[in-house]
Amino acid sequence: MAVYTLPELPYDYSALAPVINPEIVELHHDKHHAAYVNGANDTLEQLAEARDKESWGSINGLEKNLAFHLSGHILHSIYWHNMTGDGGGEPLEKDGVGELAGAITESFGSFAGFKAQLSKAAATTQGSGWGVLAYEPLSGRLIVEQVYDHQGNVGQGSTPILVFDAWEHAFYLQYKNQKVDFIEAMWQVVNWQDVAKRYAAAKERGDSLLLVP
Repeated sequence: MAVYTLPELPYDYSALAPVINPEIVELHHDKHHAAYVNGANDTLEQLAEARDKESWGSINGLEKNLAFHLSGHILHSIYWHNMTGDGGGEPLEKDGVGELAGAITESFGSFAGFKAQLSKAAATTQGSGWGVLAYEPLSGRLIVEQVYDHQGNVGQGSTPILVFDAWEHAFYLQYKNQKVDFIEAMWQVVNWQDVAKRYAAAKERGDSLLLVP
């Protein structure tokens, strides 16, 4: 039985238009995200077979594949909920997300500074990657991470709460090679209510999982 399953979209394929057209949403979710789910499940089966046979010649490749596919599944699962056709702007206290807004200002100096850093991080990934806003539990602050593929440049223990997918499959059919234009457009569909919920949950968990004395 599969360990991981493809989550349903929280909206229909056209909900993010015109920022992301329906064809991209359908292909991205039904094909690319599904491939990461299948890849993670397949790799778990291969690891189980390796244990049964005590055959460890491919362990490095299998562990790398598991990290790649599982991280792809997790990041995409966050990505879909981070967006809404009614989103955009910036988090404001009057919208019930004042705690998140305050944390952004405290961590980055201003919303404008945060927006510029996350945009640059996402747009300048070399090849495939992500720009990520994450809660870093040791400092209790928000940080921006630049993720290569699905794994690199990540502080261990940090929790992603807002992710910008900068892989070509996320935008190429609509934006061609203009990754910067896509990243700028993404700010029009950010679901700050979802980001605020993720921030609150990450902050409540704190550093308890890191076993810091």
